[in-house]
Amino acid sequence: MSRAVGYTDRDMESVPDEANLGLGCGNPTALASLKEGETVIDLGCGAGFDVFLAANKVGAEGKVIGVDMTPEMLDKAKRNVRNGGYSNVEFRLGEIENLPVANGIADAVISNCVINLSPEKEKVFGEAFRALKPGGRLMVSDMVLTRELPEKVRSSIEAYVGCIAGASLKDDYLAMIKKAGFKDVRIEDEKGMGNFENDPIAEQLTQESGLSEDELKEIGRSVLSISVYGTKPS
Repeated sequence: MSRAVGYTDRDMESVPDEANLGLGCGNPTALASLKEGETVIDLGCGAGFDVFLAANKVGAEGKVIGVDMTPEMLDKAKRNVRNGGYSNVEFRLGEIENLPVANGIADAVISNCVINLSPEKEKVFGEAFRALKPGGRLMVSDMVLTRELPEKVRSSIEAYVGCIAGASLKDDYLAMIKKAGFKDVRIEDEKGMGNFENDPIAEQLTQESGLSEDELKEIGRSVLSISVYGTKPS
C-alpha cells in the first residue's frame, strides 16, 4: 500500500517498523522539499510514519511535531521514537482543528489523508496557516470528489473510515485552502481510485448498502487522491 501511494523501499526501511501502518493516499514529505534545520508539523500523524521521514530530512538541527487526537496512537508513536533513537521528534495530543502549537513556528505543515475526516476543514486550514512562519509551506495529500456521493455512501461508516464519505468536492477543498490565506495553491499530483469495485471498502459498501457494480464504478470515477501545495505570504 505504501509503495502504491509514492513511498520508496528506502523510505519504508528508514523508519521504525511499527510506524508504517499502510495508510495514507500520498507521500507529502516527498513533495514538501524539506530542508535541514526546518520545523515541520504533521497533522494527524498516527504512529508517526511521515513524522520520522520528515525528521530524517530536517536533521538534528530541525524538529518535527506530530499531532494526533488518539492517545493509543500517540503511545505507539512514542514507542517508535524510543526504538528509533530520534531526538528531533515530538508528539502532541490534540485536534487538528485546534493545534497545540504556538503561532508562526513551522516552516512546513504536512498531512496525509486525514483532513478529509474533519467536519471543520476550514478551521484545519486556518490553524495550519496560523502555525506557519511567513513564507512557510503547506503540503497535504488527501481524498477529494469530482461529484457528490450518493447518500447511502455519505452516511456509511465504512466509507467514512476509508476516507471517502468525509471528502469534499475538489474545487471546494482548494477554495478552503485559499480562504485560509494561502497563495500559490496548486495540485502537484492527482490520481483516480482505479478499479474501486475491487477495493476492500467497496466490498463492505456492497454488503452494507447493496451497491451495484455500476454504482461502485461511478464512485471510483468520483474519488481522487490529490497532493496540494500552498504558501503563506511572506
